[in-house]
Amino acid sequence: MPELPEVETVRRGLAPVMENMTVLALETRRADLRFPFPEDFSARVSGRRIVGLGRRAKYLLIDLDDGMTIIAHLGMSGSFRIEQGGSSDLPGEFHHARSKDGKHDHVVFHLDSGDTACRVIYNDPRRFGFMHLWPRAELDLYPAFAGMGPEPTGNLLNADLLARRFEGRSQPLKSLLLDQTVIAGLGNIYVCEALWRAALSPLRKGATLVTVTGKARPPLQLLTQSIRDVIADAIAAGGSSLRDHIQTDGSLGYFQHSFAVYDQEGQPCRREGCSGTIERVVQSGRSTFFCATCQK
Repeated sequence: MPELPEVETVRRGLAPVMENMTVLALETRRADLRFPFPEDFSARVSGRRIVGLGRRAKYLLIDLDDGMTIIAHLGMSGSFRIEQGGSSDLPGEFHHARSKDGKHDHVVFHLDSGDTACRVIYNDPRRFGFMHLWPRAELDLYPAFAGMGPEPTGNLLNADLLARRFEGRSQPLKSLLLDQTVIAGLGNIYVCEALWRAALSPLRKGATLVTVTGKARPPLQLLTQSIRDVIADAIAAGGSSLRDHIQTDGSLGYFQHSFAVYDQEGQPCRREGCSGTIERVVQSGRSTFFCATCQK
């Protein structure tokens, strides 16, 4: 499933094409994806102008001029394709070919600005993605967003905030960081990578990073910065592009080629001076990759 950097990459690719365009028609070619489309979805979106594209955690937000927002999730295999100027052949280096089968083109945005026109097509072979329609002013009430923690790219994330979230918590760091009420949008890949960068074991209890007076210990300050850095690096590289995920222009990200621990079981640790080997354990049904030698 695409993680936050992948969704941010998609947002950045779509924004220049979709923002300030009018939806001449929204074409839905089936009644549902993972969930049914909103009632009268096509009619409610058609004729509206797209005023902005945003993101909350792993969700894409398409803001309309009537105050409504399309909340889109890519699921396992969802991707957007831009067709403009009579061509759909888009540049990109492919490791896993994206779906070009028209039978998986489930949603089509027919867009026009008065000067240019294009189609933005949502393709999803597995149909695990979905689209909802929600009032922009009430996004905090959307079920998936209620109680959600701060963005790892935002100013609200700092060591003091994490200290408050970790204080008295006996859960392992891996579980705490995957908890969307602690930090929004962190997934398995980037939690593993951030913990390695901070030299912290995913098995370590969260409370051990907080002083008896509730302050952040130096390792927690380092972890906070490592989270910020790994997300920023992944966004700059276009995401990890595992399995079916692709960027909007069809190209794959290259952060996966610099994984220090994720999916590196049996490989020597990359940390300078460390003689350890990357191990894999299962936590809450998910694979965790780490170096037991240098991550304490």
